Amino acid sequence: MKIDVTLQDRKHTVELTHPGERPRWKIDGRELEADAFEISPGVYSVIIDGKSFEVQVHEISTGLRVAANGYEYSAAVENPRALKKNPAGASEAQGRQKITAPMAGKIVRTLVKVGDVVEGGQGLVIVEAMKMQNEVRSPKSGTVERVGVVEGQTVNPGDVVAVVA
Repeated sequence: MKIDVTLQDRKHTVELTHPGERPRWKIDGRELEADAFEISPGVYSVIIDGKSFEVQVHEISTGLRVAANGYEYSAAVENPRALKKNPAGASEAQGRQKITAPMAGKIVRTLVKVGDVVEGGQGLVIVEAMKMQNEVRSPKSGTVERVGVVEGQTVNPGDVVAVVA
């Protein structure tokens, strides 16, 4: 999964390359081992290449305010799942589609049930990871054949959350 993060008006590309117990990331092409744990609301213990940092994150009207190591930064995270329309008309996925969790987290809301008719790009479930909610969307129009999760369930990357036919 790749996301774009703007920090102090400079855009960075962040990619999770190896999920799991010892996650590996690429930030602007530079590889590192990093993990974060929320220790209280808005306060995180972040470990980067074995070094620990306390980071405070607060929502503000223009995005996020991040404080770390005595410095404050303005930040914004671009939603990687935002549906971008192709003016030339991109085609939808074809056939039966298994939609999977893009990250580890908790299902905080199911938006559909078996038998529902959905449009391509419509939200199916919401996964919460590190206090951020991410909508998992259908890659095609069709009928929900199966919902593989329930609210409150923990998921890992690749777990099937729904099937759309």
